[in-house]
Amino acid sequence: MKSTRTVSRILSYYEGETPGVKANLNRMLMTGKLGGTGKMIILPVDQGFEHGPARSFAPNAEGYDPHYHYKLAIDAGLNAYAAPLGPLEAGADTFAGQIPTILKVNSANSLMSGTAGKNQAVTASVDDALRLGCAAIGFTIYPGSDMAIDMMEEIVEMRKEAAAKGVATVIWSYPRGEGVTKDGETAIDVAAYAGHMAALLGAHIIKIKLSTDHLMLPEAKKVYEEQEIDVATQAARVRHCVQSAFNGRRIIVFSGGAKKGADSVYDDARAIRDGGGNGSIIGRNSFQRSREDALAMLGKLVDIYKGRE
Repeated sequence: MKSTRTVSRILSYYEGETPGVKANLNRMLMTGKLGGTGKMIILPVDQGFEHGPARSFAPNAEGYDPHYHYKLAIDAGLNAYAAPLGPLEAGADTFAGQIPTILKVNSANSLMSGTAGKNQAVTASVDDALRLGCAAIGFTIYPGSDMAIDMMEEIVEMRKEAAAKGVATVIWSYPRGEGVTKDGETAIDVAAYAGHMAALLGAHIIKIKLSTDHLMLPEAKKVYEEQEIDVATQAARVRHCVQSAFNGRRIIVFSGGAKKGADSVYDDARAIRDGGGNGSIIGRNSFQRSREDALAMLGKLVDIYKGRE
């Protein structure tokens, strides 16, 4: 597979990585309609674990079938498809080699008690990723949770194993738990901190949420105000998060969140593009729509990232 100058420049930032990891990053960056641009759209379908099947798939019942998501990602020309072990296994042979896959190796669920602590169970392994031909593993950490230290130690070990075997690592860094307020989960100082933590842990691709202009941490708020850090617009906040991820030396994508109007999805993508982010990892806002609507929306997102919209 060839590489463009843009992709080669991005890969040059990963100076300590094995050729296998770089090859898999190149594979994702060069696949699909955004291949070669340095931008990415990834389809993540791990919501069934956390939210349950009805909440995830009843709005578009075709989504109960794992093959539907493979086909959606392939037909939309996306860079990669991310899911837990079961869904990937359910289509691994049929769709082998047709799209890079990311094995989500830990998962949460909605049946835990409120006192259990915010955490995720490890549900797959690096060897599973190799067996299924995955380009990367995906792992969630919850900065702000009392369980965050355990999660960070888990991904450090899994990332080390994955890198040694040529598999890239994507870290979902979602502030949540006892150390953050509800507003703080999407506060700009916390979002930038979460992205930076993922970079420090060795993530090759960082996934965070889009943020608000709220500042949660008092000591951080002082610095933001004293240094006049611009967080007034979504594009400015994306730019600050990119800066916090090693000043753009790590691929950073932003989640789409709960299903919302198409115009809001497009506005988010324009802000990500204008702020220098690498793209979107968009699940419910695509697979909860009809296939026709999802393909149309994903097609327009591609045009936005290419600067056509």
